[in-house]
Amino acid sequence: MHVPTAAALPAKPLPFYRQLYFQVVVAIVLGAVLGHFEPAFAESLKPLGDAFIKLVKMIIAPVIFLTIVTGIAGMTHLRTVGRVFAKSMAYFLFFSTLALIVGMIVAHVVQPGAGMNINPADLDQTAVHSYVEKSHELTLTGFAMDIIPATLVSAFVDGNILQVLFVAVLFGIALALTGAKGRPVLTFLEALTAPVFRLVHILMKAAPIGAFGAIAFTIGKYGVGSLINLAWLVGSFYLTAFLFVAVILGVVCRLCGFSVFKLARYLKAELLLVLGTSSSESALPSLMEKMERAGCAKSVVGLVVPTGYSFNLDGTNIYMTLAALFIAQATNTELTLGHQIALLLVAMLSSKGAAGVTGAGFITLAATLAVVPEVPVAGMALILGVDRFMSECRSLTNFIGNAVATVVVSRWEGALDRDRLAMALDGREAELPTLTTDDLPSPLTASAH
Repeated sequence: MHVPTAAALPAKPLPFYRQLYFQVVVAIVLGAVLGHFEPAFAESLKPLGDAFIKLVKMIIAPVIFLTIVTGIAGMTHLRTVGRVFAKSMAYFLFFSTLALIVGMIVAHVVQPGAGMNINPADLDQTAVHSYVEKSHELTLTGFAMDIIPATLVSAFVDGNILQVLFVAVLFGIALALTGAKGRPVLTFLEALTAPVFRLVHILMKAAPIGAFGAIAFTIGKYGVGSLINLAWLVGSFYLTAFLFVAVILGVVCRLCGFSVFKLARYLKAELLLVLGTSSSESALPSLMEKMERAGCAKSVVGLVVPTGYSFNLDGTNIYMTLAALFIAQATNTELTLGHQIALLLVAMLSSKGAAGVTGAGFITLAATLAVVPEVPVAGMALILGVDRFMSECRSLTNFIGNAVATVVVSRWEGALDRDRLAMALDGREAELPTLTTDDLPSPLTASAH
């Protein structure tokens, strides 16, 4: 029986004013205007953005669970799971480390903090105290232990992405090993996928409201004026992130036969949503659905996307080394090559515990600086006012990085339908047939066109 895992797109494109990306653009512009002219009222709209993110996080666990379980249970060889996971982690480790190095190189070339001559003793350390406290929880051992949920169902209660991923992989393997007796369960889960993705579509209708509230709060609370003093740092970060995506990820995409710019255009609605909410999690369900529609195997999507949200944070990694060296430069802190290598190694570990949520990059930076005492943690107060603006760029870069990783790993596995990918990236989504479970490529049966 064909069970759609993603709703078919209409044969006729919707008018532009009914398309999600246009509505989100309008919402962002209106929110920014309101935040600038009525900052007090705009700040009070923060619950709109928070409520939308909570709505999306509510549906993330079932989307991940159903995608992974039905994908793995449909495999004929379970060693494929380990192979996909190993390739994903190799990709994540290489590019996240490269992002850290790029951030460090740019900090040395641009010198965004040079000449500020800030005395750390004069900074208000209480402003960053709460972030430092939270950073103490980001130990490597604690992060590893936190992957295992207290009970089989607590992962869904707590909403921890890696815990849901852990339970889903185990359950999918168990279901695959059950054989014919497990077929009714698999059929039920495949059928359940349809209404869950339909619910995602319903929730996405509230995206413009969430983006409006979130951007209004950001502009109202922090003000565009806060960017002026640290414009060199913010500008350096945005330019570095853009070059990382356009050049480094662009080359990777070109080698794999597609364009990173076409991929960004295909995901424009999700990117605008991430921009408006400063959270890549707000678009996670839509990303998984669109990657499947673009021809990536369900099993690969289910493993790469959720794992990437904790292990493949290119934007966060660029930010961490760039911000750390900015603080060192601004406070006239001399860092030897050994100190910088230590900073890089610590950042490699601490960044793996950051989730794709607002403010996680700042907390991870605090965790890194706490282990490298040469850079004063109090210096974080310098960038606290503009961190929210950089959070948007971090989330956008993380999001694009995970989309690229999904296509690349799918191609490595021979689990990519290149015809579907080409149609999706060329804007011919209306020509794509309805996606069914039988249409999805698997790592063992996909065509290598």
